[in-house]
Amino acid sequence: METAANLNNSGIALTEANRPYEAIPLFQRALIIEPENPLLWLNLGIAQQRTGEYSEALESFERAIFIDDEMADAWGSMGLIYYEIKKFDTAENCYHSALERDPNSPKIWNNLGVLYFTLSSYEEARHCFEEALSILPMYYDALFNLRDTCRELSDFRAAAEFERVLKNFGPGKDLSVSHAEIHKTEGQKPVINRIKFSPEGRSIQ
Repeated sequence: METAANLNNSGIALTEANRPYEAIPLFQRALIIEPENPLLWLNLGIAQQRTGEYSEALESFERAIFIDDEMADAWGSMGLIYYEIKKFDTAENCYHSALERDPNSPKIWNNLGVLYFTLSSYEEARHCFEEALSILPMYYDALFNLRDTCRELSDFRAAAEFERVLKNFGPGKDLSVSHAEIHKTEGQKPVINRIKFSPEGRSIQ
């Protein structure tokens, strides 16, 4: 028997295997069964985001928020899309909305810091990366970003300390939350976390 839970789990597996085009129809079929499940809308939006279908992804995230306004991951996912299409003011608002709902999310603090770094607002960026590390001290992405931010602020002593910490464990030993993946941009640009899926068992209420 086809259930929303089974379809959702298969969609998650396909998207994590870099097959989001195949995952999208599964999430859509799951939503026929449970059209008011916000986490299914979230997962559909993430798969659509992976394919570059930003308008469709935003619609899915907005639907998730319409059903459950407290869904911080949906707000954060919208912030990432708006960042990628360079609508920075809207991205900032989405990240702040996410943090109002989940102030203890290191990945959202990190992504807000990336936004400020891009805008050359280095003091604000430093604050965000420090907040992320206060929640998750051995968070590779935030350490990487904080090191570069300190260099931009000419705080070379702090930058050297973060460099030492980074060399001690590297991304392969990252202790960050399991549902955030590392995505490095080229050169000295900061790292952005792309939000993955809700852990199995949470997506079906």
